[in-house]
Amino acid sequence: MDGLIIDDNRNTADALQQMLEVLDLPARVAYGSSAAISVLGSFVPLFICLDINMPGVDGTEILAYLKREPRLMKVPVFVITSDDQPETRQRVMKGGALAMLIKPATIDALEGALKKAGILS
Repeated sequence: MDGLIIDDNRNTADALQQMLEVLDLPARVAYGSSAAISVLGSFVPLFICLDINMPGVDGTEILAYLKREPRLMKVPVFVITSDDQPETRQRVMKGGALAMLIKPATIDALEGALKKAGILS
């Protein structure tokens, strides 16, 4: 089963996808909220890497949707953002994210979050 990366920045999304491939975790990419909503209509990912600051529907709204949608509510969500404010961390963790990593995320930080969630051993 594949993971899903949701980020409007193609370079960031593609870099995350490459890091996950190194960890033997294939992931699809949705470049932005609209693409994510479309993909999630027919796909339940193993995990989601979610950007917060996106135009239109932002990541906190996507997170809220994921946590109230019965078939997606148990999917582990890792927020990956450049917004290092304590209020943001509190909001996304309260919203159901398992971890918040600051961009640029390192492969070690990503691997640690995935291990903590039991996705990697």
